[in-house]
Amino acid sequence: MGADRNVTPRKPALWITGKKEIFERVQTARLLNHTIRLVPTMGNLHEGHASLCRQAAEETSFVIATIFVNPIQFGPKEDFAAYPRTPEEDRELCARSGVDLIFAPNVETMYPADSCTRVQVSETEKPLCGRHRPGHFIGVATVLSKLFHLIPADIAFFGLKDYQQCLVIERMVEDLDFPLKIRKCPIVREPDGLAMSSRNRYLNPEERGQAVILKRSLDLATRLLQQGERDAGRLRQAMIDEIASAPLGRLDYAEILDAQSLASIDRVDRSAVAALAVHFGKARLIDNALLNPM
Repeated sequence: MGADRNVTPRKPALWITGKKEIFERVQTARLLNHTIRLVPTMGNLHEGHASLCRQAAEETSFVIATIFVNPIQFGPKEDFAAYPRTPEEDRELCARSGVDLIFAPNVETMYPADSCTRVQVSETEKPLCGRHRPGHFIGVATVLSKLFHLIPADIAFFGLKDYQQCLVIERMVEDLDFPLKIRKCPIVREPDGLAMSSRNRYLNPEERGQAVILKRSLDLATRLLQQGERDAGRLRQAMIDEIASAPLGRLDYAEILDAQSLASIDRVDRSAVAALAVHFGKARLIDNALLNPM
């Protein structure tokens, strides 16, 4: 696992579907004194996922990516059945990005017919996507709890585009005493600023052109903060007004919240997060930016 692993072609990552085999592979890697680094995904991988894998592979380590479209984090009217599945392309991207092993179980493996246990992170999951996608973070916390047991990694990598998800995972890891660290990685964007997402492929050309309004509205809030605006309500309204200038967009939420607790705030006098969710056609897009008053 030399320094050139990120730039030279590698053999395809080993593809594993069974729980017993993945656990045994991890134990073998540990006996060889490897650091285990985990990149959980739902597949349909893009450059944002590749950046997580490359960061995981920067040091001598054993890198595992998971590919599992988790049914219990989708609502009844959401896109579980339509969610893009591209296993061959995913395997190639993983090989190019330094991944050694892919764990890709099926639904029956992860959730046997008699499975009835769920994990809830009560306070952190309530606002933002938790309010607008009831049960979503219960599904996220449950599947990650299972993966962290099956793959006892040293470090797990997540992208900050899903800011609330990162906080939910950190809280769960702390509360349940998982012996691993969570590494939060920067948002990867297209050249025009749109955050990379597997759901971007749902966008038609006109929707794609207007979807950059998410980043523009976040940039506006950041700029207003830098100019001295501290009123959270006015910053929020500025984002809402900016989103309204994209006629194909349908706002789900625009919020300014405490960056650590996700509690509502009246003034940005400490670290805050500006968070958005906007629908364009079949795609529900999320984005965020940290707001740090000087």
